Amino acid sequence: MALLNNTPQEYYDGNDFGNYQFVSLVDIINQFMLVYVGEDKIIPKAKRIDVAFHAQRALAELSFDTFKSYKSQEYLVPASLQMIVPQDYINYTKISWIDSVGIKHLMYPTSKTSNPSSNPLQDSDGLFKLQAIGKIFNSSALPGVITLDGEYKDILVGMNISGPYIDPGLQVIAVTNAGGITTVTAGTIVGTIYTAVIPNESFSGATLTFENNDGSLILPQKESYIVEDLDWTGVDFKVNFNALADMDNIKIGMLIHHEDFLPGTFVEDVSTIDLSIKVSQEAINPVLTNLGEITFISPDPVDTEAWSSYKSANINQSDHHNHYAQHDHEHSHTLNGRYGLDPQYAQVNGSFYIDEVSGKIHFSSNISGKTVILDYISDSLGTDAEMQVHKFAEDAMYKCIAHAILSGKANIPEYQVNRFKKERFAAIRTAKLRLSNLKIEELTQILRGKSKWIKH
Repeated sequence: MALLNNTPQEYYDGNDFGNYQFVSLVDIINQFMLVYVGEDKIIPKAKRIDVAFHAQRALAELSFDTFKSYKSQEYLVPASLQMIVPQDYINYTKISWIDSVGIKHLMYPTSKTSNPSSNPLQDSDGLFKLQAIGKIFNSSALPGVITLDGEYKDILVGMNISGPYIDPGLQVIAVTNAGGITTVTAGTIVGTIYTAVIPNESFSGATLTFENNDGSLILPQKESYIVEDLDWTGVDFKVNFNALADMDNIKIGMLIHHEDFLPGTFVEDVSTIDLSIKVSQEAINPVLTNLGEITFISPDPVDTEAWSSYKSANINQSDHHNHYAQHDHEHSHTLNGRYGLDPQYAQVNGSFYIDEVSGKIHFSSNISGKTVILDYISDSLGTDAEMQVHKFAEDAMYKCIAHAILSGKANIPEYQVNRFKKERFAAIRTAKLRLSNLKIEELTQILRGKSKWIKH
């Protein structure tokens, strides 16, 4: 029976070009069940779900080092010098930027820097503490109000507060900033009920400690803005601004810290037309129209010192020595010359490193505004359309599945398992040779330059 189901005209009129070289994973499973499983077969009995599992594992493993890596994605590197890896990214094969005529310029990874996962707030002694000197008021007119000795943008609603004359278990239920001074209100938070607690007595010069209520270290946020004189429209969850300039730094996703909103409330939408933002949930006190001031916090922590220094380094592409100097600090102590030139840095194409935790690629400053091509490998399991096998590796798939099933069954002779282990190895090796796509004419052309000296 012919394998082609359409005419040549139908093929060229369609958009499924070159697909004849592949076999779908569903066909692989069906054909394996038909040929390898059954009475008088090498595998008398096997569940289809087991075959499907081992087929997907074989497809993933062969995708890493046997199949041709044909996935790529083009990006324009923004001023942030960061690029998010693709959704189905496993590892890169190469990263290049392209010039005005479309020629790739290969970039090399740098191992001399990285982006730490966090840079928690530290005081002048290097301790992970947020402390402030406060003036405590024992007054029913100012219940729970504490005036601090400066402005502390990292103190947020919901933080634990401890210190002299402060009852255990109290939290910050309100924060205001005026004239470079931060004023907090201490109290209790139970669900949506915020209650101020009057301290036992007044005290000036108390050292207060502020901590996250979950015990985590305080991470300085990338952006923090305090906007004053705001109003609340409870009908459509909107906060109204008085001037367009007050909205310049407010972005979608920013967290809202205010005593009339639950922790976790964030900006859903920003409208410069009617000078308002839409928030993610209703205020705790919906009848209140005047909110006063709100602290808007970026959900992203501030850049680490390592990343800030790396991206701000002035690398001049036209000056090879300047570029090398940025990466050659370890040789700066030499007096009469540089020894042991590292070829990966002796180039002007720029460098990068991958932050596996955040899933981002970080580039050197000379790549800003350039178009970068990321060639990468995946496991071929991301979508149904990807789950296909090149015909050069079809036999390797069958051998991988057979070996996996036999090695997982009980009472299978060891010689039989070893037989398929050897057949799997041979089939994978054959697939690699076939997929390497070596052409005798191309090899001949390369070997014509064999008389050239190659320096090591």
